[in-house]
Amino acid sequence: MLNAFISDSSSEPSSASLPPSEKSNYQEAHDDHPDQYDPFNPYSYPDPYAGHNGQPSEDDGQVPVVNPYDLPPDQMLGYDNAGMDPYYPTPMTYTRQPLNYHLYTLPRPEALAHKYFISDDIREELQKRSETVHTTAPAGLGLPEELQGYHTLVPLEPLGGERRKFGNWYSMVYRATSSNDGSTYVLRRIENFRLMQQSAFSNIEAWSRLRHSNVISVHEAFTTRAFNDSSLVVVYDDHPNAQTLYEAHMKPKPPQYQNGRLQAQSNRITERTVWSYVIQIANAIKAVHDAGLAVRLIDPTKILVTGKNRVRIGSCGVVDVLTHDAQTDIAFLQQDDLTMFGALIFMLCCNNLAAMNNMQKAIDHLGRYYSADLKSVALFLISKSGSHKNIGQLFDMIGSRLLTELDEAENAVDRLEGELMTELENARLVRLLCKFGFINERPEHNHETRWSETGDRYIIKLFRDYVFHQVDEMGRPVVNLTHVLACLNKLDAGTDERIMLVSRDEQSCLVVSYREVKACIDSAFRCVTSSTNAII
Repeated sequence: MLNAFISDSSSEPSSASLPPSEKSNYQEAHDDHPDQYDPFNPYSYPDPYAGHNGQPSEDDGQVPVVNPYDLPPDQMLGYDNAGMDPYYPTPMTYTRQPLNYHLYTLPRPEALAHKYFISDDIREELQKRSETVHTTAPAGLGLPEELQGYHTLVPLEPLGGERRKFGNWYSMVYRATSSNDGSTYVLRRIENFRLMQQSAFSNIEAWSRLRHSNVISVHEAFTTRAFNDSSLVVVYDDHPNAQTLYEAHMKPKPPQYQNGRLQAQSNRITERTVWSYVIQIANAIKAVHDAGLAVRLIDPTKILVTGKNRVRIGSCGVVDVLTHDAQTDIAFLQQDDLTMFGALIFMLCCNNLAAMNNMQKAIDHLGRYYSADLKSVALFLISKSGSHKNIGQLFDMIGSRLLTELDEAENAVDRLEGELMTELENARLVRLLCKFGFINERPEHNHETRWSETGDRYIIKLFRDYVFHQVDEMGRPVVNLTHVLACLNKLDAGTDERIMLVSRDEQSCLVVSYREVKACIDSAFRCVTSSTNAII
């Protein structure tokens, strides 16, 4: 539903590279303002066409770029003190900047990157999801502060433009935080719905018991007047940064420059991806049918892509509540699910929501670009309903494809377990660092003012300086992650390798082994925790 760059600025352009008519302007700008240009400052401008002060001017038709880190603190926050009423101040508006996920740490040594840290791609994706979960709604939307145990509502759909409809009702989707467990959930609200019978929620109870990897779990449903109308709200699991199938594959993409030409981007889905989607959706439909329910809404705008080729059927249970008064045979509804599933395949393969309006053209397109097996599956699903037509029959047709999907799923699990193993070793190092924090610089322990400066604790303090506080020949701090990790691992193993520890005044030095330092740490930590119930 909802949804890294390096520039070479190490050399300054010389005046010799400019046309003769422009050399004078360039030289004059540099003579008058010799400190205007810094090759490492993206907010300095050596452009000979810049304004008189070396910055682009609005008179030249250019928009000046301001370094946000040079602004006063009040302007950096995004508000103007002069324009604020002293008695009724206007709310401060903050400009939300995207996180730069690749600058969280310094570059890591390749030898350690695959041993202690997950890959940058997975870390970035998880951080994006975490950022999305903690996003709050802008002020002035008039959203209720509390809604049946849910708070901090954030719209997940655009508020402007044409309003979204769910059948004959207007609908809106929000993310909200539960007061019970602190987790985030997705709330689909149906506006102006009047519940006539409490029994309409019976199917929601059945949906809440269904748990499947390709179905977005339903938790509860309720009616509320918190939006100043009678609204139906259905609560689902939250999958941050998920996209609908329409947004991921069918929505028109803007043209891009390729080989110097502006070319349209193709939205065609590879057959391997289509088969993956077909198998996952079929698996979800089978679980729903086996539970005695019907999906009732299989549409590109209601199926979410929640990960790498992972799809989940969403908006389940809403139709059951909205059409509770129209009693329909469950077998007929399940047959309708298969027909909608077949139509979905044609929509995806043809990249057209209206593909079923011209059936023959859609069949020809699918046969031209995709295999005969996929075409047979799509035709079977849209064929006339009968006792022979069920979701189990479909699995008989695609049995060989299931093995390929199973292999891919197992390979994905292996990759994720490998990424998880890279974080496993970090627990040992965190425990060591925590022990350092408990022991070092602890003032007046046991009423000894120099407890951290004597005995074993002094050796630990010198070792801490050896690991973290080294400097180079110019006196500059050395920030070397390889050195830190190597020292901590040798300490944890208690090796017999000896190192020289120098005092801060350089008047004394000690030669000790990692085994001896480890014994000192254990002794000091036992002293600290002798009167407490330590858990580490």
